[in-house]
Amino acid sequence: MKKTSILSAFLGLFFIGAASAADIVVYHSPYCPHCHHAREFIGGEMIYVYPKLKVTEVDVMSEQNLPKFEEALSKCKYDNGGVPVIVIGDKCFQGYADFMQQELRDAVEIDMSVEDKKIASENKKSFDADPEKFKADRKDRLQAITTFDASKPAVQPEKKIEKGTTLYFWAFLAVLVIALGVVLVRKKK
Repeated sequence: MKKTSILSAFLGLFFIGAASAADIVVYHSPYCPHCHHAREFIGGEMIYVYPKLKVTEVDVMSEQNLPKFEEALSKCKYDNGGVPVIVIGDKCFQGYADFMQQELRDAVEIDMSVEDKKIASENKKSFDADPEKFKADRKDRLQAITTFDASKPAVQPEKKIEKGTTLYFWAFLAVLVIALGVVLVRKKK
């Protein structure tokens, strides 16, 4: 029983360490001031603080995008089409005000590894000290924001597999095989 607990704890740590930030989908209207402020916060701060974060913006005024918006409203159990609707992982937010910023950060961080949270915390301090310099040093983060357009065919981004992730997988698999061998040998004795 004790071996099972140790193995479960090891598996939990392994998979928790592999988790990353939740991505964000922002359903907005170009005529909505709250949408503008939400997109400004997410695109002007969050993408810089969270280096692995990806944001998809969906313009709900485009008729082709309405089915995707209706799908989100259904998922979030919202009975009206008020915007912005911000979906982060399994969490949904309708509307936007500055007091929601910490809730949005918390939703992004919920599945992050300890290391990624530490990086985000350091980034937040640097960002707060000099936002313009911090953003200028990380101009490539603007590529983290994509625009969804249902009228255009979806282009699948290339999946990048980090070398460390593959190494962890094979190391984990080797440990499991060795543990299984030890258990089987002990049962025979």
